[in-house]
Amino acid sequence: MKTVLTYGTFDLLHKGHVKILERAASMGDRLIVGLSTDEFNINQKGKRAYTNFEDRKYMLEAIKYVDLVIPENNWNQKIHDIQKYDVDIFVIGNDWAGKFDNLKEYVDVIYLERTDGISTTQIKHDLSE
Repeated sequence: MKTVLTYGTFDLLHKGHVKILERAASMGDRLIVGLSTDEFNINQKGKRAYTNFEDRKYMLEAIKYVDLVIPENNWNQKIHDIQKYDVDIFVIGNDWAGKFDNLKEYVDVIYLERTDGISTTQIKHDLSE
């Protein structure tokens, strides 16, 4: 069984999020999503999610491509999660290209292209106008 792992905030869930989850899931038999907690977003990422952790988790769990959602509490837990869940492939958007190459000694690291024309940042920008 091949296990795929990705991480993100998945705030203001949109088509681009679902498409990256679909592509990640197609690479293995099980997809695990590390979901940034509200505290991690505020204290380490310097941003506040519009939707709280529990609601974001609920929505991700409802997506057919997602098998398990785990909390992401800090930047340094990835190796632990890879080992704990026997992960084979780490997938993340290509806006992070090169940032997780250190994981290559543990798993295959794949940077996926983002969906053109949609992003949470753009949605937030459009709503503020």
